[in-house]
Amino acid sequence: MNQDIIDKYNVPVPRYTSYPPANYFEDFTEADYLNAVNKSNTATDKHLSFYFHIPFCRHLCHYCACNSYCMHKPEVVSAYVDALHQEIDLLLPHLDSNRKISQIHYGGGTPTLLEPKEIKKLNEHLLSHFDTIEQPEIAIECHPGYLTLEKWQQLIDCGFTRMSIGIQDFNEAVLKTVNRQPACEPIEDVVALLRQSGIKLNMDFLYGLPGQTPDSFAESIRRAIELHPDRLVTFSYAHVPWLKKQQLILEKAGLPTSSVKESIFTTASLLLHEAGYKSVGLDHFVLPDDELYIARQNHQLHRNFQGYCTRRTTAQVYAFGVTGISQLDGAYAQNTKNIIEYIEQTNHGNLTIRKGYALSNEERLTREVIETLMCNYRIDWQDIANHVQTSVEQLKVATAYNEQKLQEFAADGIIRFDDLHLEMTDAASPMVRNVAASLDPLMLKSNKSFSKAI
Repeated sequence: MNQDIIDKYNVPVPRYTSYPPANYFEDFTEADYLNAVNKSNTATDKHLSFYFHIPFCRHLCHYCACNSYCMHKPEVVSAYVDALHQEIDLLLPHLDSNRKISQIHYGGGTPTLLEPKEIKKLNEHLLSHFDTIEQPEIAIECHPGYLTLEKWQQLIDCGFTRMSIGIQDFNEAVLKTVNRQPACEPIEDVVALLRQSGIKLNMDFLYGLPGQTPDSFAESIRRAIELHPDRLVTFSYAHVPWLKKQQLILEKAGLPTSSVKESIFTTASLLLHEAGYKSVGLDHFVLPDDELYIARQNHQLHRNFQGYCTRRTTAQVYAFGVTGISQLDGAYAQNTKNIIEYIEQTNHGNLTIRKGYALSNEERLTREVIETLMCNYRIDWQDIANHVQTSVEQLKVATAYNEQKLQEFAADGIIRFDDLHLEMTDAASPMVRNVAASLDPLMLKSNKSFSKAI
């Protein structure tokens, strides 16, 4: 796109991994959460998605904006795992045992720092209480810097169906600058082992880091293409030093300009498309037979805090562990950020909910519209109205529909729209967050801080 247009829209806007975004959360209690959990049993979407947050890292990467903490003593990690089991037991009485698991996901932190036998026990704890849908997705984020082939095999034996390898970049000079440990085993050997075991494979990359150029990042993408993962993700580095002070280190090292960053993504995207991968959402590239792409083609792609999903695997999310966010039909709820408090309170029989948000009816409508746009890059107002059993007029009221603003987007080549449809243009996909923000009533008077769109 024209550089003037890129500069115009490269402004802070929410990422919309949830609606409302997490920085709108307010005080929320255990009682508020359990009330929402009890109501969740009667929601239209009855599938269960469970998330485990494992916050520990051997070393903190300078770019990381996740809720991560330097590795604690082994006895603290062990007590943390025990508390996860206790939290499961505290929640189970409030969930309808006839519901089925569609997803289990481990994130962090570095979840693969746990011993595989402990991870296996957590999986078994849930799977012993609920049936699963056909072909559930049981996934874990993996740091290859600390996993031997023996450990990879032990993770396979835990019953995972998908593993995401956090490559970030194959360029070791870039990894050294951002304090990221490179893989301790040849990635080719790891991929061969996972393929042999029938594991679906994701590779995660991060662009916008010091030392990255369009050419250098293209080399990493070419190597990834040769390995042929099922899904490849190119996350945009979010520079939020007001939240994560260690990111100031990267400012000193020198971050790419917005135009260079855009060129890094465009070059990578072109290579992936030439190799046969298809775009899904903001940053995912998948093979043509992937169910995410099929859902995207049918305009039925969804997402939750675990990432993009199909209607088949869409579920309400119940989170365990510090900072874990549960994403229910009518509310969000987030656990404490304090590891010791989490362990002590959970062992005393208390759920450590500290923040959350109960959605109004209008906000649920807005969530449906924004999620649809963020996932499928288009809005069919009548289709959404039919799905949520309301009128197009009510949807537009809920989203503070502003035709003048949409005309400005259209004039800039960002969207095409009429009374019943809105669609992103192909070249403007990085600006989808800007369009979503224009349909968000909360942004009319927001004083929140967000990362830039590009």
